[in-house]
Amino acid sequence: MSENPSDISHDQHAVRLAKLQELRAAGQDPFRAEAPQTHFSADAIKAYVDGQDYAVTVSVAGRLVTIRDMGKSQFVKILDQQGQIQLYVKKDLVGDAAYAQFKKLDLGDIIGVTGSLFKTKSGEITVRVDRYTLVSKALRPLPEKWHGLSDPEQVYRQRYLDLIVNAESRQRLQLRARIVSHVRRFLEDRKFIEVETPVLQNVAGGAAARPFTTHHNALDVDFFLRISLELYLKRMLVAGYDRVFELGRNFRNEGISRRHNPEFTMLEVYQAYSDYRGMMVLIKDLLTTLCRDVLGTSEIKHPASGQVINFAGEWREARYKDLVREVTGDPQWFERSKAEKVAGAEKLGLSVDPGWEDFEVTNEIFSKKIEPTLIQPTFVTHLPKELCPLAKITLNDPTTIDVFELCIGGMEIAPAYSEQNDPAVQRQMFEAQSGGDQQAIDQDFLLALEHGMPPAGGMGVGIDRLCILLTGAESIRDVILFPQLRPGGGS
Repeated sequence: MSENPSDISHDQHAVRLAKLQELRAAGQDPFRAEAPQTHFSADAIKAYVDGQDYAVTVSVAGRLVTIRDMGKSQFVKILDQQGQIQLYVKKDLVGDAAYAQFKKLDLGDIIGVTGSLFKTKSGEITVRVDRYTLVSKALRPLPEKWHGLSDPEQVYRQRYLDLIVNAESRQRLQLRARIVSHVRRFLEDRKFIEVETPVLQNVAGGAAARPFTTHHNALDVDFFLRISLELYLKRMLVAGYDRVFELGRNFRNEGISRRHNPEFTMLEVYQAYSDYRGMMVLIKDLLTTLCRDVLGTSEIKHPASGQVINFAGEWREARYKDLVREVTGDPQWFERSKAEKVAGAEKLGLSVDPGWEDFEVTNEIFSKKIEPTLIQPTFVTHLPKELCPLAKITLNDPTTIDVFELCIGGMEIAPAYSEQNDPAVQRQMFEAQSGGDQQAIDQDFLLALEHGMPPAGGMGVGIDRLCILLTGAESIRDVILFPQLRPGGGS
């Protein structure tokens, strides 16, 4: 797709531009302001009354995707938000002049029609067209291969074409919309209130990640695009909102992979007077009802492993330390020196940075050797306290925190905490945090905590990863409409 849009040497583009000029010369508007609809395609098909041909009149609109010319009549199909519907256009019904103009239409043109529903001999519900209008002339042809785009990069750069020609992409991204809608309804039904918190923040807090920075000219102040929703949602707990959630975009100036995009969607939810075990109940209920009500099944195939993930079965619970001891084969792993841990990680085939802290070496083992094996729903609990300064320290083990990471399909789907609400301990944990990208200390958040925050359970759910899991997608790019790409390559 590298030709210049103003260059008409490309045959199909030149032919379509000529048709456009012909329409305008005849006084016709090839880009109408509206095309009234009474039905989407699927709704129109449902409106047909069996055995009563031509009894129901509908107005539908969409893009021409199939044309079958039969001389004095044509069977065509148009594509709209709900899918495809067949149209029957007959010369005797629309008139000679209108039929002659219809035969000049191209695949990709957008039309609106009014007509009555009937069933063909093959059993397909069809609109017998009484009149039609060209509402938008397509000056560029659709991709030649109807089954999809041949260039994987073009799929993401020109997602609009992918969604026109690839039914699987359309279904996957429509399923994502239904998943998000279900999440909202589920939480609202449990008296959670949806709130919106700032995207531009003075302190990039709530996670250990590299932020994007920007500058506000009027205030002459640098801001960060948020890396997490957490600290502002906890301010809402201080404010007396006991159950809050936000579905929002986060931004992290880090790498791109099959599971990472610089801009991604998170659900964060906080429930006062609960804890991480309350979040276990919440996420299990959320995912089981989502599978039941949206997917229509409690079992999904995990493409990479071939396993069937069963959401209706027992969800495993395992302590982080036990999993590490098991995979290393060392019951005394957490008593070992850093040098011994580095050697143990290398023995497992891992490359370890000698500058890492002890807990980072161990977490590399968890990330590379344990998490990918957790296909069935598994709550990994009691992680090292260094991994998150925002959670309650476990009473009977001061080296761990009361948290879980829900792993399904070999990846983390949802971390959850018993939230730290002691301002003094919170300050100490912020100050003691080390390794990786340190979190800045949000003094205003600590001030809020000093006014009193109730005990609470908090949880984050990566919506993009959840959609990867539930739709069987191979990459995060497949569940984001417009993923970040290196500039260039478009027409």
